[in-house]
Amino acid sequence: MKAKHQRLVLVILALVALVGAGLLAAYALRNQASYFYLPEQMQAEPPEVGQAVRLGGMVAPGSLATQADGITVTFTVTGRENSAVPVRYAGILPDLFVEGSGVVAEGRLAADGTFVADNLLAKHDENYVPRELEGMSEHQAAEMAEETTVGLE
Repeated sequence: MKAKHQRLVLVILALVALVGAGLLAAYALRNQASYFYLPEQMQAEPPEVGQAVRLGGMVAPGSLATQADGITVTFTVTGRENSAVPVRYAGILPDLFVEGSGVVAEGRLAADGTFVADNLLAKHDENYVPRELEGMSEHQAAEMAEETTVGLE
């Protein structure tokens, strides 16, 4: 076989391998993808029961309730259009998780319409201040930050 033909065969094999790797990666990622739903989207077009999705919205004030086991909590996630989705979560709540705050719940929709969360991500607004810095002036907070970084240099 001539050198020209050998190069052509190698280029074709490389392209086939590249396309195969891309298809394999796309197939693997398809199974790992979880779609994001707002409460109004979940009510209008709910995902299949048991499909892994994310639900984002605000925790409705007055909806947070701890069950008798002390670990399971139920609450309602609301959206902009007065839509609400009941959520059940068993586990340790994030520190920033409070009524009226933003939340992203990862989990699955149950057959009864309740969203069963495996993981909660609490969101905060741009005015968030860590507990250690609450009540401090901006100058005091800057001094404290400087003191904590002096030993790291």
